Amino acid sequence: MLVIGDSDSYIKWGAALASRLPPHWRRSLIVLRSPVQPSARQLEAALADTDFAPDDVTVAELDELPSLIDTHGPDAVLAAVRGPVVRVVARAARRAQWRPVFVTGLPGITIPAVRKAIVYRAHADLIVLHSRREVRDFTALTCDMGHEQRFALATLPFVPDDPTPGDPDGDIIFAAQAIVPREREERMLLLGWLAECARRHPGRRVVIKVRAAQGEPQTHAELHDFASLMPELDPPAPANLVVEDGPMSSHLARASALVTVSSTAAVEAVAAGIPALLIDDFGVSPALINTVFEGSGLFGSSDDLIAGRFALADPAWVHDNYLHGREHNDWVEQLEGLVDLRDRGQLPLRIPSDRVVGGSLRLAWDRRRALGEYDRSLSGAVAAAVGTPARWAVRRGRRLARRLP
Repeated sequence: MLVIGDSDSYIKWGAALASRLPPHWRRSLIVLRSPVQPSARQLEAALADTDFAPDDVTVAELDELPSLIDTHGPDAVLAAVRGPVVRVVARAARRAQWRPVFVTGLPGITIPAVRKAIVYRAHADLIVLHSRREVRDFTALTCDMGHEQRFALATLPFVPDDPTPGDPDGDIIFAAQAIVPREREERMLLLGWLAECARRHPGRRVVIKVRAAQGEPQTHAELHDFASLMPELDPPAPANLVVEDGPMSSHLARASALVTVSSTAAVEAVAAGIPALLIDDFGVSPALINTVFEGSGLFGSSDDLIAGRFALADPAWVHDNYLHGREHNDWVEQLEGLVDLRDRGQLPLRIPSDRVVGGSLRLAWDRRRALGEYDRSLSGAVAAAVGTPARWAVRRGRRLARRLP
C-alpha cells in the first residue's frame, strides 16, 4: 500500500490505517506538497503509534505521483487527503502505467452522510468508513443518488487495541478544533468556561489540546486559536489552564476526563473508559459535527464542565458508533478481493472519463483549489483568474436569493 497524505490529521489517519494491514503487506508513505503540509513537529505527532517514522516519508509534488506509483508498483493507493483533493490525486494516479486499487476514506466523525462526501470520492474503488451506522447511512445515500459505491468497515485505526485507561486524578483534557465553534465570541466563551473549571479544580491541570502551534497549517484554517485568545481572559487564566499540542494518545494516558464540542478524541476516550463531556451550549447540529453523539449520554452544559461532571457512553450507542469490535471489520478482506480482481483484469476504472461542467478548465480549477500556490501550471493560473470571481458571484447571488421573500 502506498499512502498519499496531505494535512496532519489525514496523514495520522492514513498512516494508522495502513499500520493495521496484515504483516504480509508492505507500506510506504508520500506527503503531498500543499498549503496544509505539516511541519516536522506536526508530522512526528501524526505518525506516533504507527508503523511509520518521519524518515520513512517521501515529500512529492502532485506531478511526481504517476512516476512514483510506477516505481513502487503498489497493489493499493490510499488517498489520505481532504475530500476535494481525492479526485485531484485520482486523476494524477490515472496517468501512471501501473493500475493499483484506489482506496480512500472518511476519517473521524462523518455523520450525517452528505452527498458531497460521495461526489468527491467517486473515483475510489473502495471507501473506508468507521462505524456500522456510517456504512448503513452512506449506503442508503448512494442508493438515493443512483450511485454505485463499495464501502468497507474499519475500526478507527488510531484507537489502540488495549487503550491506556487514563488517570482518575489526572488532567482534564479539552480537545480543541479549528472551526468548532468558529466565531471568536463563542471561542472566548468556551475559554472562559475552561478557565473557571480550572479555578474550581486547582489540583488538576485543564489542558487545551491543540493540533498545531500558532501559524502552523491545519486541515481547516483556524482564525482564532486559543493560545492567542488566552491573554484576553478577564480575570486572567489560572496557572493550571494550559495549551499543549502533541499526540492525543499521550494526553489521554494521563487524563481523568475528556471535554470537547465535537471531536473523534471523544471516541478515543470512550474506548479507554475515560469519562467525557460533549458541550451542547452552542447546540447540536450538522454544522457543529456533533449530531452523531445523540443518544450517547455524553452531552452536557458549560455548568457540567465547570462542576466537573463527566459521563461514560451508553453501550448501545458505542456498538453502533465506532467501537463495534474489530471482528466486524471487513476492509482488509474487501481490499484483497479488489486486488485479486485487478490481477485478473476485472477491475475497471471508475468514471473512466471526467464528466464535469467546465471541462478542462474545471479540472484545472479543482487542482488549483487543492494545491494553492503549489500548483504552478498555466492552466491553474487561468482557472483561478476566471473561477475566483465567478465563484464569488455565484455565492453572492445565493446569499441574496435567500434574503428574498
